[in-house]
Amino acid sequence: MKPQLQNISIGKLTGVFGLKGELVLRHALGNTGLEGLEKILIKDKAGSLIPWFVTTTRVKNDEEVYLKLEDISTPEAAKPLLQKEVWLSEDDFKKYANRTAPISLLGYTVKDDKQVLGKILEVIEQPHQVLCRLLVHGKEVYIPLHEESLKKVDHKYKNITVRLPEGLLDIYLG
Repeated sequence: MKPQLQNISIGKLTGVFGLKGELVLRHALGNTGLEGLEKILIKDKAGSLIPWFVTTTRVKNDEEVYLKLEDISTPEAAKPLLQKEVWLSEDDFKKYANRTAPISLLGYTVKDDKQVLGKILEVIEQPHQVLCRLLVHGKEVYIPLHEESLKKVDHKYKNITVRLPEGLLDIYLG
């Protein structure tokens, strides 16, 4: 049985640009212009993900892209979408996430030497480290990835080997 595809949060709509209702998407995908992206997903008031069809994209910088959405043609029409979280299908995420972007580690398995801890469920970027949220023995655990803790990343097998600070897991699991 094939696992169900997920939708992944990649950023937020942070601004309106120009007179034709272009939106600025601040994303965590790394250096990408999202060329060829056909749709994004945005939650409605009931919490359901609604597709919005993309007509054009263009790069603003490494973290931002201008998006033109179908049926949005004025700044006034774009404003209700400001500060909304943007999601991509798992397939689009895999297509557009830069391999060097921390968010591309979603779904990787974290190991502490030989012990498997779990799969990365969320990536939180901070100034000097990346925090990865996973479930270990049914409990939420945050694993820091930085110079001292990160030992190896195996992109082929989607594994990350870490050396955790003494007692870190005990704080969560103790």
